[in-house]
Amino acid sequence: MTKDELLSRIREGGKLNTSEQLRLTVMLSVPAILAQAASILMFYIDDAMVGSLGALASASIGLVSTTLWLYWSIISCVSMGFSVQVAHLIGANRMDDARDVFRQSIVTAMVIGVLLMAFCALIAAPLPHWLGGGDDIAPQSSAYFLIFILGTPFAMAHMLGSAMLRCAGDMKTPSVASVMMCVLDIAFNFLTIFPTREISLFGLSFTMPGLGLGVAGAALGSIAAEVVISCYVMWYAAVRHKELRLVGESGRFRPERAVLRKATDIAMPVLFQRVLMNAAQITITIIVAPLGAIAIAANVLGITAESLCYMPGYGIGEAATTLVGQSYGAGRPRLTERFAWMTTLLGIGVMTLMGVVMYVAAPLMMATLTPDAAVRALGTECLRIEAWAEPMFAASIVAMSVFIGTGDTRKPAIMNLVSMWFVRVSLAALLAPRYGLQGVWFAMAIELTFRGIIFLVRMRKLRTKAPAATK
Repeated sequence: MTKDELLSRIREGGKLNTSEQLRLTVMLSVPAILAQAASILMFYIDDAMVGSLGALASASIGLVSTTLWLYWSIISCVSMGFSVQVAHLIGANRMDDARDVFRQSIVTAMVIGVLLMAFCALIAAPLPHWLGGGDDIAPQSSAYFLIFILGTPFAMAHMLGSAMLRCAGDMKTPSVASVMMCVLDIAFNFLTIFPTREISLFGLSFTMPGLGLGVAGAALGSIAAEVVISCYVMWYAAVRHKELRLVGESGRFRPERAVLRKATDIAMPVLFQRVLMNAAQITITIIVAPLGAIAIAANVLGITAESLCYMPGYGIGEAATTLVGQSYGAGRPRLTERFAWMTTLLGIGVMTLMGVVMYVAAPLMMATLTPDAAVRALGTECLRIEAWAEPMFAASIVAMSVFIGTGDTRKPAIMNLVSMWFVRVSLAALLAPRYGLQGVWFAMAIELTFRGIIFLVRMRKLRTKAPAATK
């Protein structure tokens, strides 16, 4: 039985046995994991290419990386507020209403995207100094940040189109798009980061043209790939997808108060949480900055390396939002609960295995990112500390996605904030002066374990019954 046939059973009240539920979970999770892998691989390759230029180049990107996480959080929350509504409406078989929400989300997202881009452009120059960066890396950091955020409208379109497709049950198209973006990013980076040079391959020598822009070229290459892929994703969602197709269908593009209010109710707690959590990440960057360029580079490259291990959790989390969201919208509380626990336990199992891989392969992972021996050694120590926290990190990732699927975001957002600020930031500030970067990562491992435990406890109070308005 195909994925679409199994999803239609959710909407039509059909029965799914345990094996079919697990099969559907895996069918949605695998493409989502591949999409996460491709996305993370893109940043991994960016960091590796820039890392070949030296520790200062890596540190210049690492300094603004936490601010860019905040930027991505805002974009993803805008998409979430509307895409979760679409999942509920498709689950309730209200396809025309789902398309109306999609139309209105496009207008709203573009307005927010332009405003966000303008604000970020204004702070690009002073930002590295605000974060504690020195004159040796501040100019490159500013250039990287400015170029990156000039692609905001396209990033918003890519995020929105992908979120809509996933919540409609189409994990394949966003996954393929992510792989395509990764390939394009590599190609563009070869042209933008490095200067024109002679390359030998399989005994053949040829001239590879290049702009030689260094750190700025990494941002330019990523944005060029984003432009191409965002156009493809939005075209597919609006023209080709059966449930979301807008071409040939009448509807309203003007945002309605009820839709905006519901989007705000879903997204604002998560946005507030992510803003403050990213503020905490920025605070930790400020804690790490006085430890020097080696520590800054090891920190950001270690985070990039670790992302290869936690990306399955986020992929399974995307599947959880779709399955829980459609089951919730269809008014099937028992099925909602089963998908919630099935996806969460699957995430824990997969990320436990990835934690073992990270512990063993930490030296190799760091070696692929930088030729600097000091950065590699410090990053390896940090990764092996973090490996112990991967199982409970998975629990927090997937459980949060489950809550998003039901539209229950306020209390989980508060839980994330309490854990981040009162556990991680406090411990990092206490441990960094004495234990250096290792102390910061030890604080991270303790906090992620604590967060996973409290989210599993919260799952026992999962809201599974949809309000009458969504049925």
